[in-house]
Amino acid sequence: MKQLKIMAVSLLLLLPVALSPWVSVDAQAQAEFYKGKTIRIVVGFTPAGFYDRWARMVARYIGKYIPGNPEIIVQNMPGAGSVVATNYVYSVAKPDGLILGMPSASIYQDQLVGRKEVQFDVRKFHWIGTQDKRHMVFYMRADAPYQSIGDVIKSKEAPKCGATGTASTDYMLARVVEETLGGKINTVLGYPGGAEIDIAVERGEVICRLMSIDPYFGREPFIGWRKKGFVRLLLQTAKTRDPRAPDVPSIHELMDQYKTPEISRRFAHVMLAASEFGSPLFLPPGTPSERVKMLRAAHVKAMKDPELVAEAAKGRLEMGPSTGEELDALTKEVMDQPPQVIDRVKRILAN
Repeated sequence: MKQLKIMAVSLLLLLPVALSPWVSVDAQAQAEFYKGKTIRIVVGFTPAGFYDRWARMVARYIGKYIPGNPEIIVQNMPGAGSVVATNYVYSVAKPDGLILGMPSASIYQDQLVGRKEVQFDVRKFHWIGTQDKRHMVFYMRADAPYQSIGDVIKSKEAPKCGATGTASTDYMLARVVEETLGGKINTVLGYPGGAEIDIAVERGEVICRLMSIDPYFGREPFIGWRKKGFVRLLLQTAKTRDPRAPDVPSIHELMDQYKTPEISRRFAHVMLAASEFGSPLFLPPGTPSERVKMLRAAHVKAMKDPELVAEAAKGRLEMGPSTGEELDALTKEVMDQPPQVIDRVKRILAN
């Protein structure tokens, strides 16, 4: 009996050695597959925007962490808010690990509300990861009679905020504030872009704007405005306060303060989840699992590459990476909603 126990222990000790060749063989097989190949990142938007810039930066670094060191190129395929590119990668592209998609951060909303153009199911995406987050802030002219969100909620006259259109993130956040906190916002639509809204704020045509936090802290006119005390922030959308705005409450804190009902909180989560997706990368369903794992691992390593981090900082691209597994969990959260939430999302997005 003692001899049998010794033999069993010996076999267990030898097991990792016996398995290691198989692990090496698998990695070698993937290296052979990718060697001399080209991976395409299909971006759902035109060149020079944030999505395109992130895709090209990832393309410059991720290849060296993929066995076989394939070439990485970026292809722009704009149309229908990235639905065209997403349909292509999901339904047309061969699921062999050589074509990745970079859709809009809010692509899940198109499916959630049942847009007829959608030919994909985000729950079947193999997410590779994202590089950034796009949380938002609500800024107000400092001379306006609204010192806090509480003032907006109590006021009989809603503040006039600028927005480009009903599909814009500034318009969406205004509706989230109304639906969850009860603060009315008079949204003035039709501005060509954010720069024009900011000019309108300077002129006094409107007094507020809801926008991404990174440009607010990273470029003009906001840097000068903050130095002069021209504007103040009323809220931010991240779950925890950004270190650059430690005194500004998050919308989650405010929902606790104003005892926002659970259904309204879930609605807010669905609408604001786009900020967490950032500039996501995905592989289509049917991609071999070993290649999904390999590209996810390569993405994690690329996000820690000192040269990529330095280049992002130089280009004022704020990093906030998430793994593919984290995006999988987020997708399940936002897509698993009761009819009341879906109906409310549809009502807002249909405007």
